[in-house]
Amino acid sequence: MAKSSTVFVCSNCNFRSPRWQGKCPECGQWNTLEEKREAFRAKNGPAYSAASPIDLSAVDLSFAGRIKSGIGEFDEVLGGGLVPGSLVLLGGDPGIGKSTLALQMAMGLDSNEVLYVSGEESAAQIKLRSNRLKTDGVLAVLSETSLEAILAAVEAQKPRIVIIDSIQTMYSEQASGVAGGVAQVTFAVQQIMHLAKSLHITFLIIGHVTKEGYLAGPKTLEHMVDTVLYLEGERFATYRILRCVKNRFGTTNEVGVFEMLPEGLKEVKNPSQLFLAEESVQASGNVVTSVMEGSRALLLEIQALTSVSNFGYPKRTTAGFDNNRLQLLAAILSKRAGLNLSNQDVYVNVVGGIKVDEPAADLAVAMAIVSSIKDSILESTVAVGELGLSGEVRFVPNLEKRIKEAEKLGFKQVICPKTKVSAKGKIKILQVRTLEEALKFV
Repeated sequence: MAKSSTVFVCSNCNFRSPRWQGKCPECGQWNTLEEKREAFRAKNGPAYSAASPIDLSAVDLSFAGRIKSGIGEFDEVLGGGLVPGSLVLLGGDPGIGKSTLALQMAMGLDSNEVLYVSGEESAAQIKLRSNRLKTDGVLAVLSETSLEAILAAVEAQKPRIVIIDSIQTMYSEQASGVAGGVAQVTFAVQQIMHLAKSLHITFLIIGHVTKEGYLAGPKTLEHMVDTVLYLEGERFATYRILRCVKNRFGTTNEVGVFEMLPEGLKEVKNPSQLFLAEESVQASGNVVTSVMEGSRALLLEIQALTSVSNFGYPKRTTAGFDNNRLQLLAAILSKRAGLNLSNQDVYVNVVGGIKVDEPAADLAVAMAIVSSIKDSILESTVAVGELGLSGEVRFVPNLEKRIKEAEKLGFKQVICPKTKVSAKGKIKILQVRTLEEALKFV
């Protein structure tokens, strides 16, 4: 005999509570708990038949060849292309270029292989964006937000790749909550995942990012998909970095670099050369460093500017560099190098709109600050190294790649920590143990 009981379910996140509450303790929304009656079956309910496992050696992989997207940087980040039946989640800030990248990829593939589903734009708006990007080709477009209608269209057409822009606009009558809510997003991805695995269709899902920089929706969304990509960069800057943070079918050490142009995203084959292509003014405070983006070494220009502070508390301002890290480096320069920064405003900028999170740029930032104060110019030199609190220059990984990239672009010398790496070309390696030794070259 089935028994019934009353439970209160949140319409936004499906949180269940035995009693009503004004605010959902799970998602924090007000007045979303709704009363529902549920029936519970007796313990001696119907038994399920056992599932039959299969031998892994007997699995057919004839269909599993990777699909080339036509964008080399995109394929490289994925590990060689799209895997049939996989779910790829692409996230990024608003206006960063997610839809542009997806549309360019769709227009570069065979028209019979791709279905572009948009819940945010009409077919006419997608056509206008295609004309702006100057992309030629035929593309099947579906402007729809109903999940059931989209999945039915996919089953009928059976394309190899389906692009969904975006998952937050998908809505199903079978799930509770509003479109974009935790319950709707979770249910939509579950249904898409079931269809992708059964028909071996690749889904590229575009997801929104919150103010904190995380993908909107439940954190389990990233666990459900096979690959998670982030398109990063300053919205009003030129360059974009496509970074992989999860990949079940390849490495997460690769990044792709793009340049945003009026015609869309353009691949950057040699990012270092592009970042340093402009003839920079020979001025104090400019030092070049080498950072690792995945397995790729990039040369970036660090600019520092110091000026006498007009207030009692000096300013520390950064663009593309961690402000807390700058405070730490300023303290090291004051204590270990005897540099008086108590009355100096310090401004640090990374040229090109790229964010530097690697401590290998510490030495370059410190030398740029000293160069600005001493009004001295450091020419044709790359500085690489992490600074410790005692003023020592610590080892950084992949030093050979960094030196090779500097030599390829014509730099004459590299200031780096003590290591066994020796110069194999014309470039000169200046090895230092402490910050004081490095500052002698400034």
